[in-house]
Amino acid sequence: MTSVSLGIPTVKEAPRVLAPRRVSRTFAVGDIFMGGDAPISVQSMTTTPTHDINATLQQIAELATAGCDIVRVACPRQEDADALPAIAAKSPIPVVADIHFQPKYVFAAIEAGCAGVRVNPGNIRRFDDQVRDIARAANDHGTALRIGVNAGSIDQRMMKDLQRVTPEALVESAVWEASLFEEHDFHNFAISVKHNDPVIMVEAYRQLAARGDWPLHLGVTEAGPAFQGTIKSSVAFGILLAEGIGDTIRVSLSAPPVEEVKVGNQILQSLNLKPRKLDIVSCPSCGRAQVDVYTLAEKVTEGLKHLEVPLRVAVMGCVVNGPGEAREADLGVASGNGKGQIFVKGEVIKTVPEADIVEVLLEEANRIAATMDAAEAGAPSVAVS
Repeated sequence: MTSVSLGIPTVKEAPRVLAPRRVSRTFAVGDIFMGGDAPISVQSMTTTPTHDINATLQQIAELATAGCDIVRVACPRQEDADALPAIAAKSPIPVVADIHFQPKYVFAAIEAGCAGVRVNPGNIRRFDDQVRDIARAANDHGTALRIGVNAGSIDQRMMKDLQRVTPEALVESAVWEASLFEEHDFHNFAISVKHNDPVIMVEAYRQLAARGDWPLHLGVTEAGPAFQGTIKSSVAFGILLAEGIGDTIRVSLSAPPVEEVKVGNQILQSLNLKPRKLDIVSCPSCGRAQVDVYTLAEKVTEGLKHLEVPLRVAVMGCVVNGPGEAREADLGVASGNGKGQIFVKGEVIKTVPEADIVEVLLEEANRIAATMDAAEAGAPSVAVS
């Protein structure tokens, strides 16, 4: 019989990824490193008026708790610029000021101690004339920049003969602006070339990745409401991250910013680019199910949402896939005929009535979580069928 490799992992093998990371330069945004082999960071943006310091800091705290690494705050007015020193000093995560139209606010943000400034050269007046002074100020203060090029605010020189934005126009605009900073020996910046069409966005980032070693900030801009935006972002990010392209991400949703962070982290965890925490796997709709799988899955998910350890739980509803999935998980149930077999680390520990499945699973999950060493636990997941 011919020997066939099954790709069986060793105990200590790192989680498998689809492609090695693209090689990019490294720089710091506050205490978060970006590029190189630094972890891919998750970003979001506050929705509060920045000049409302308490409300903004409260939302930043909520984002940080949800797993946000870097937060952006809008700075359209002088009162917002005046609030930046207090926000930058008290925020638990690095603050990036979002600047449009007024170059004076770029300098105000740098002076305020923001970890970074997002500039969109296409909509800042006479931006090219300001580059030398911005680069000098940013270097002096250790401030990072993101050069943002969007479909809605691309350098109009790139649109001279175009009816609509193309990947090539986005890339040429970004490369031009990057070259201006590099002429002044400033290299601590990432680039984004966002578009609301995932196909155009993916092609633009592929072209940009081939042109230089700049760290890249991925985003599908104006992605839409929560459902649509999650799908568009997941598709686009999945393609690029699977090719090793991307150093930081922001999921743009017409939804509370905490939801953006949750989606972003889940995308990274799904690709093994971030350590998995609670991973819930459940059956799709199926006529084989002999218990109320939907309700079981929802109750288990809700009851375990507080866990921060890498725990895989399987809630399965039929005898076809149920026992196998439950055995593969850290904790699982294979359900049928009004009862469920509870598995822990592949072994059946008890059989309980359907009415008791959720309670027993939650008890066992909390018991396992209390004894797990997260550093050694690998990347388990939760399966519901």
